[in-house]
Amino acid sequence: MYFIDTHTHLYSEQFDQDRTQMIEKAMKDGVEKFLLPNIDRNSIEGMKALTNQFPTNCYAMMGLHPCSVNHNVEEELRIVEKELKSTSYIAVGEIGMDLYWDKTFVKEQEMAFRKQIAWAKERNLPIVIHCREAFEEILTILDELNDANMFGVFHCFTGNLEQAKHILNYGRFKLGIGGVLTFKNSGLDKVVEQLE
Repeated sequence: MYFIDTHTHLYSEQFDQDRTQMIEKAMKDGVEKFLLPNIDRNSIEGMKALTNQFPTNCYAMMGLHPCSVNHNVEEELRIVEKELKSTSYIAVGEIGMDLYWDKTFVKEQEMAFRKQIAWAKERNLPIVIHCREAFEEILTILDELNDANMFGVFHCFTGNLEQAKHILNYGRFKLGIGGVLTFKNSGLDKVVEQLE
């Protein structure tokens, strides 16, 4: 048996001092694969360097994180699209909506999410969804765009039972259950207990 870290930003600057040692230790302890979601233009170079350093262990995704959506969203999306056309990625991610910190660019987040879903469908790639304080908005978009070509995972799912069932009813989606499950007041443990 081996483990896969399905969502890690190991290319981030905070890991510069001990990244290689940390990855090698994780591999020694049974973690064989690391899936790397992109954030924005500033993370691409580091992500690619990591996949080049560990080509059989690190796998890159391409997308624009909703927290990086702002006034220059069109420019950022052009970079994402260029990357998807020129390089092989395992998924389109990390994409979605985040209305926890700031609601200034809600429309831009919606537009970026829709556009990246379309690119994933064109390439038969899964989408990796970031959702924070935005379940209603995201599910409305997914209800509209759902078809046989749309599939993926809700990263770090924190919703309720109704939302979990809604997502699973799309047919080709998984729920990523993270550390929030261990929080005493999250209620996520009760949700997971009731899923089939």
